[in-house]
Amino acid sequence: MSGIGGYFFRSRDPQALARWYSDNLGIDPCPGGDQVWTQAAGPTVWAPFPEDTDYFGERSQASMVNFRVEDLDGMLDQLRASGTTIVGDVHSEPIGRFAWALDPEGNRFELWEPA
Repeated sequence: MSGIGGYFFRSRDPQALARWYSDNLGIDPCPGGDQVWTQAAGPTVWAPFPEDTDYFGERSQASMVNFRVEDLDGMLDQLRASGTTIVGDVHSEPIGRFAWALDPEGNRFELWEPA
């Protein structure tokens, strides 16, 4: 295996949500288009969590995507300016800084600025 090729999830309005991810996080949608999001090489964590974890936010959310960012504060400013809900405060760990936000459908995602 050489890496993760995609992340697929359900949505009430797939076109609107794809547009939001493109406008706010720069992720170009693939289905029906001729471009795909090409990410920078870097670390990826594959980690099952206990089924009763609160880390993903709502218990109904079965998974959470983590996006690597180069400027966490700048990304948070950009998301706030677009009206995105930021969840909690920035958290610092030896491996970097973390923050969480909700997409328009309430899916919690994580932002990670590696150390």
